[in-house]
Amino acid sequence: MALQGKLGFVGGGRMAEALIKGVMAAGLVKVEDIIAADPSPERRELLRKEFRITVTEDSSPVWAECDLVVLAVKPQILGTLLERYRGEIKPRHLLISIAAGIPLALMEECLEGSGCRVIRVMPNTPALVLKGASVLSPGRGVSDQDLATAKAIFDAVGSSVVLDESYLDAVTGLSGSGPAYVFTFLEALTDAGVKVGLPRPVAESLVLQTMLGSVLLALESREHPASLRAMVTSPGGTTIAGLHELEKGALRATLMNCVEAATNRSGELGRLLLAGGGK
Repeated sequence: MALQGKLGFVGGGRMAEALIKGVMAAGLVKVEDIIAADPSPERRELLRKEFRITVTEDSSPVWAECDLVVLAVKPQILGTLLERYRGEIKPRHLLISIAAGIPLALMEECLEGSGCRVIRVMPNTPALVLKGASVLSPGRGVSDQDLATAKAIFDAVGSSVVLDESYLDAVTGLSGSGPAYVFTFLEALTDAGVKVGLPRPVAESLVLQTMLGSVLLALESREHPASLRAMVTSPGGTTIAGLHELEKGALRATLMNCVEAATNRSGELGRLLLAGGGK
């Protein structure tokens, strides 16, 4: 689906860059219909050169020309930004926030009386290579068409699902923080290859291809991970010996604890933001 009207970005960082790349590649919006605001001259120049879009230092042109606006700023400045531009935000605006941890209630409080609609999104960094996983949560007054529009944007950088906001702390702990867990696992496997005698470049290449191939196999086969693991695990063989060490090290319990800790921390940060009014 092609987006109607112009698409604006308040904040021109890496995630905004990924979304611009995705929507343009998917043909959702024309280059002349994208405006990005960012205070950094370096980021504005990069976006202008890379995508030939309109860039601006101040957000006012975004609010004036775009009905659909992605809020891609740091969480700690979002409240101040919304307060500053509150008079320019109108009922025609659909705001899509990717500011981690900022609850819909806080944004809607800042925008009380503006009549705009807000959708909160938790994307993750693989969106930078158009393989992201995003979860969308609609606020008050968001229509099915609003959701379809927002979903099209995030499907252009991977895949997305719609969930109630009550799930977003768990989403943050799993897929939002998840790339860091995966990168740690990749680093550890590479070091393991070096430990058993492989040159580091060879170990890195083998680990990356093994991870990529394993994920694609799981996606395409739709087999349960346990079934796929059994395919590799011969009786009395090398794989079961390695798996036994993982079980002794409580890998699965550690990963569960990891996601639970990140989920709990996300909830704590959200409550702190609500208590402080976003300050």
